[in-house]
Amino acid sequence: MSDHGIDAALRVLLLPGWLDSGPGHWQTRWEARHGFQRVQQDDWTWPRRGDWMTRLEDTLLADDRPALLVAHSLGCHLVAAWAAHSRHVDRVRAALLVAPPDLTRTDLPAQLASWRATPRPRLPFAAVVAYSDDDPFASADASRRLAADWGLPTWPQGPRGHLNADAGLGDWPEGLERLHTLAHPVR
Repeated sequence: MSDHGIDAALRVLLLPGWLDSGPGHWQTRWEARHGFQRVQQDDWTWPRRGDWMTRLEDTLLADDRPALLVAHSLGCHLVAAWAAHSRHVDRVRAALLVAPPDLTRTDLPAQLASWRATPRPRLPFAAVVAYSDDDPFASADASRRLAADWGLPTWPQGPRGHLNADAGLGDWPEGLERLHTLAHPVR
């Protein structure tokens, strides 16, 4: 076990959303503190779903160790889209999906329009959807519906905005503990 409690035989891939995760974001803090790997996308401003899916697939295939996916915002939809099309879903042990935005909103930014038809099939690996009651990009009801479509339990966070740097999560130890639980379920 490493200092974060996750078996070293697993790797943790961080999947930021639109515009990446900035310096105060818990994903960035996890990367710096625990050495988790951020999946770098070529274009954070005008994300293309196919390009992002290809980058995730390539990253997963570059290492034989099973992965834990830690997605924030649009990264959650990346996980769902990738899982709906990949033949390599067995490479993923589990996923922590945090603050998925509602892509059916009428005020969706033009840069994200191509993501509107994100697949919603049940995910083939253990995962949980963390959401906030006052996320400006998804109502609690929309988050719960999305989790239900994906066949996942929810993990409500109360009124904490978009669960990003502005939410004051810091190193978000509760999130890390939940990731550990997903990685090492009690049988």
